[in-house]
Amino acid sequence: MLTHVLLTVSLAASALSVALPEKQQNPVWNVGNFDSLVTFGDSYTDENHLSSIIQNNFTLPPAGTYFPEGLNTASGGRTWPRFAVEYTGNRVELYDYAVSGAVCSNNITPRNLSTEGSGFLFPAVLEYEVPAFLADRGTNRNGTDQTYFSTALSASNAVYSIWIGTNDLGVGLFLTDAQIRGYTLPDYVECIYRVFDELYAAGGRFFVLFNNAPLNLAPLYANDTLMGVGDNQYWDPKPENHTVIAEKMHEYVTSTNAIFKYKSLYEALVAKRYPGANLAVFDVWQLLSDIYDNPTAYLNGTQPANVTGFEHHCTPDQSECTLMYNGTSSDSFMWYDELHPSEQTDRIIARTFLDVLNGNSTYAQYY
Repeated sequence: MLTHVLLTVSLAASALSVALPEKQQNPVWNVGNFDSLVTFGDSYTDENHLSSIIQNNFTLPPAGTYFPEGLNTASGGRTWPRFAVEYTGNRVELYDYAVSGAVCSNNITPRNLSTEGSGFLFPAVLEYEVPAFLADRGTNRNGTDQTYFSTALSASNAVYSIWIGTNDLGVGLFLTDAQIRGYTLPDYVECIYRVFDELYAAGGRFFVLFNNAPLNLAPLYANDTLMGVGDNQYWDPKPENHTVIAEKMHEYVTSTNAIFKYKSLYEALVAKRYPGANLAVFDVWQLLSDIYDNPTAYLNGTQPANVTGFEHHCTPDQSECTLMYNGTSSDSFMWYDELHPSEQTDRIIARTFLDVLNGNSTYAQYY
C-alpha cells in the first residue's frame, strides 16, 4: 500500500514538473512586441486619476478622457509604469486606469471617498477601471478626432497589468475586519481573476499580476522593532499593539501571495481559464523584500539608505507636512510616506517589470 502511495505521489510530481512553466527566458514574452501598457490598480500605480475625480466634484470622467503624465503622485514623483515606458524610450504608450484608494471590488471591500455624506466610494477595479477601459476602446479622445488608443490594441501588441490589494488588505477593510460580512481573502483573490476574465473577453492575451507588497514592513503596519509608526495621516487613532497589526498583515500578504502562485498555475494550465493567453505573476513581494534586506544595493541617495523610515512626514490631520533632508536625498528612502514606495523604489520596480516583459525575470513565474 505504501509503495502504491509513493508511486502515485512520484507520478503526480513528475506530471507537475512537466506542466510547470519555465521561470527564465520565456520566448513568448518580448517587450519589443508591445506598443501599449494598460495598467489597473490603486495609488501604487495611479498618476493623476483620483485627483481629477476630486477636482471635478467627485464626477467620474467620461469615456475618451485621456490622462497625461502626472508628477504629484503617492511616490512623490513618477510612478513605476511611467518609468517603465520611459525605459523603453517611450516607444510603449501608457494607459493608466489605476485610481488611488481603489480596491478590487466595492462589492467585497467598499471604501468611502467622500466623508460629507454623499456616499461616494473610491472607484474599484472591477466596477469602474475595467469598464472605463472598455468604454475608451470605442471612442476618440475627448475634443479630438484621434482614436483613444493611438495604436489599435491587438492580442499581441498590448500588455495588461494589475496591482491591487494594498487597500483591500489594509486598515478600514480586511485588516480591521471591515469587509462586507461573509467575504474572505479568497473572494478578494478571485476578484482579480474576474478582472482577467473581462480583459480576456476584450481580446487581451498578455497579463501581468503583481502580487502583494510586504506591507508588514511598511511603516504604517510594521512593529515597533522595525520602527512602525503610531497615530498618522492614514490611521488615527491607531491601536497601540503594533505587533498584532504587523503579524496579521504578514499573514494576509503571504497567504494571498501563496494563493496567487498556485491559483495562477491551476487557472492557466489545468482549468485553462484563459486559452491562448500568457500570464506572468510578478513577485514584487520578493523584490521589495530584497531592497529591505540589502538597501545599499538599491538606494543611492546622498544620505544613508533608509528602509524603516520614510521621506514625507505629515501630522495626522495633514495640516503640516515636511520632507526629510528638505527633499535633497529622496533616493535614500525605500518608502515615501508611511504606506507608499518612494520614487527610487518605483524605478527599481519599473526596471524589473521590463525584465518580466522580456520573459527573463527571476522575479516572475510564467504561465
